[in-house]
Amino acid sequence: MSAPASSPAARPLAGIRVVDLTSVVVGPACTLRLADFGAEVIKVEPPAGDVLRSLGGPSPGGRHAGSYLHLNRGKQALGLDLKAPAARAVLERLVASSDVVVANMRPEALARLGLDADGLRDRYPRLVHCTITGFGPGGPYRGRPAYDSVVQGVSGIAGLAERRDGRPLYVPLLLADHVTGEIAASAILAALLARERTGLGATLEVPMHETMAAFVLQEHLGPRSFDPPLGPAGDARVLNPDNRPLATADGWISLTANTDAQVHAFLRAVGRPELIDDPRLRTVADRFRHVDLWFRVRAEALASRTSADWLAVFAAADVPAMPCHTLETLERDPHLAAVGLIGTDEHPTEGRVRTIRPTILQDGAPAPVGRPAPPPGFDTRTVLRDLGLGEAECDALIASGAAFEPGTDTG
Repeated sequence: MSAPASSPAARPLAGIRVVDLTSVVVGPACTLRLADFGAEVIKVEPPAGDVLRSLGGPSPGGRHAGSYLHLNRGKQALGLDLKAPAARAVLERLVASSDVVVANMRPEALARLGLDADGLRDRYPRLVHCTITGFGPGGPYRGRPAYDSVVQGVSGIAGLAERRDGRPLYVPLLLADHVTGEIAASAILAALLARERTGLGATLEVPMHETMAAFVLQEHLGPRSFDPPLGPAGDARVLNPDNRPLATADGWISLTANTDAQVHAFLRAVGRPELIDDPRLRTVADRFRHVDLWFRVRAEALASRTSADWLAVFAAADVPAMPCHTLETLERDPHLAAVGLIGTDEHPTEGRVRTIRPTILQDGAPAPVGRPAPPPGFDTRTVLRDLGLGEAECDALIASGAAFEPGTDTG
């Protein structure tokens, strides 16, 4: 019999403690995944707080931007000023009781704080230490600052649009941050599994540039994967200017037909059955060689009827097609409503907030959403007590400014 989603068996990382030294998006995306799997994630923030609290947009209290809330739910907030020796001593105590440390500071900043992998793993050999960096060791970019847009540019993602549309464009989503964060989480999971077998932790580094460049090259190195090359780099289908949502009489739909059966069903549905035997379109290989023709036929086929009409036609023909949502209509998507992706909860300072539940199903159900992302330092006293500090010690740390909690004057 399957375990219910709320049971310990359904939280595979229950009992794993993670020290979260990350900020903005790439690191919090990683530790959010670990929290969803049941890890106890303790997010350490400086007095100013994670910059995403404000960078991500407005909020009623000014420090809980929507993107911050969604990336940091289910975590505890520990406020420490790591410039203070007493705060670093608390952090050392926390690391000693933890399984994983995740950071996305530059390597030299970690070393200055004594949080680099070499030092920590010498003292705690079972520790899994993961850093997410902009650029890996050994190359000329090592140590340079990196944000999602910088990585989208240098990894070739923005340049793909130049091949298609004549000018480079960023994907309007922090794609490099989210993808790299998820890969870092998977690397941590693998290291924890290996630790069960060997008793030893691991030193992990996940560089954003190399990670995203590999994604681009896996898809677009294409004919240049062979020696000698069989043609220029770039997937002609993906880079075709007509590879975009298709215009209908009243909007847009997203459609893909790859297999011969899907293409033949599409051509029948749009009233072009004579093209099924056209030697330029008959097979997958034919359509790859004549991709301009295939995409032109596809793009010109739908102008006479509404999106709803075409979606019904393609559903009946088993052709992959769905509405092309805007940000506004996505919130009203009937499937997302039926599966309860978006919910609501009460926040301790922001009132009613909307939440986005975990999407991975285990034993048929998602993990609990977890509480909303707390204010800076909200759990400081709780974490300090858990580390064995008495009330007088907690008071002294907070009074000195080495630690802080809500209401503390951090200057």
